[in-house]
Amino acid sequence: MEAITWNDFEKVHIHVGTILRAQIFEKARNPAYQLEIDFGPEIGIKRSSAQITRLYQPEELPGRQVVAVVNFPVKQIANFFSECLVLGVVGEDKEIVLLQPDRPVKNGHRIA
Repeated sequence: MEAITWNDFEKVHIHVGTILRAQIFEKARNPAYQLEIDFGPEIGIKRSSAQITRLYQPEELPGRQVVAVVNFPVKQIANFFSECLVLGVVGEDKEIVLLQPDRPVKNGHRIA
């Protein structure tokens, strides 16, 4: 594993947001959802494609807080533009468990 510097880490903006909407991403190559996430007034609402279909149903995601990298370049996936990367733990069977704070926090707070 390659070591990074503190300056490298500070370049990555990881923030908490609340999922507003989740729907099946029908045009994705791998099963995924399209998410709309509120990161508060400074960052705003961002969209993301997330391959979390094994453990989560779209109707249970709105209202859930998640942790995401918000300063990656926009990535086009089929006809969708993903604006952030939602973080999760990849299990042995490639099931992804979402990272989230253990208590509610304000949208937009930065992970340090």
